[in-house]
Amino acid sequence: MLNRRNWMSAAGSLCAASALLPATVSSAGDKPVQGDNGDGSPESPQYIEQPLSHWRIGLILTTPVACTNGLATFPVPSNWPEQKITIRNQEVDPEVTRWQVRDLGGGTQQVVLQMPRINAGAKVSALFEFDIERDRIQPPEDTSALIIPKSISRELRLYMGVSPEIDTTSRIIRNVAVELEKEPVDNAWQRVEQVYDYVRDKVQYVEGDIKKASKALLDGSGDCEEMTSLFVAICRNLGIPARVVWIPDHSYPEFYLETPDKKGYWYPCQVAGTRQFGRMDEARPVLQKGDRFRVPEKKRETVRYVAEYFRCDRRGNGAPRPNFVREAFEL
Repeated sequence: MLNRRNWMSAAGSLCAASALLPATVSSAGDKPVQGDNGDGSPESPQYIEQPLSHWRIGLILTTPVACTNGLATFPVPSNWPEQKITIRNQEVDPEVTRWQVRDLGGGTQQVVLQMPRINAGAKVSALFEFDIERDRIQPPEDTSALIIPKSISRELRLYMGVSPEIDTTSRIIRNVAVELEKEPVDNAWQRVEQVYDYVRDKVQYVEGDIKKASKALLDGSGDCEEMTSLFVAICRNLGIPARVVWIPDHSYPEFYLETPDKKGYWYPCQVAGTRQFGRMDEARPVLQKGDRFRVPEKKRETVRYVAEYFRCDRRGNGAPRPNFVREAFEL
């Protein structure tokens, strides 16, 4: 299985292997996550079209020894308000006898491959090609009426509390939230921007090993993941739902606010890099959103992101070589 850093930079129901993925991959079973629905209102994020991109995602497995009970999983992009996914082609070798698209909740999906037997010297591929429409996001026309939600729905609770490396219960993070809340602001939008400015001011961008949000704050350094985690942790302490967005080689946060009539929206910001608050100029596809996942292959562990996974029973001394593919291509 790929580790966290390699994962970021790595190039339904059970279906027969000859079946096609849906022409459009769904998000949360075609039911949008609360707040994930741009509707053109003054408080809604504004979406601007960008050129179509093409991505190849899947597995190429080579093995010098025979294997049985092969299982591989890898995440695939989903639909979001700023993103539409269409499958353009797929190639699945016959050794993959069954596969499924598994919904992990919150809009995140993964492909699960079953390979009962793989002969020694075999090369097995399961590759899917996607057309991805990824829009730029601009801030809403009017932010003055937006408020922090007065009550947190069951769905939004996923984006509150503790997640791996997002230690919202840390005393140092709680104290920061208390101090920030003492400072007057005109509205909820400004409160979140206050958190954004605080993180960018207190944490210098430095690449390194993963660490908790509180450690990044104490050290005064961290990369995009730590800066995102700290932003998310402080927001959650202020009663603001927030989550991590994962794209190739990068991550950034989103935060959730509502109108007085409880119509909610998710807004992005770029805590590491150029200043982008309430907007996002990224063209890279969204791979997944969230930071607290449970996957069947890791029954006792909550994971920060959904990574690729492979296992099998070997019938010899050699080692299978799974190569997970995630690459852009031109037509």
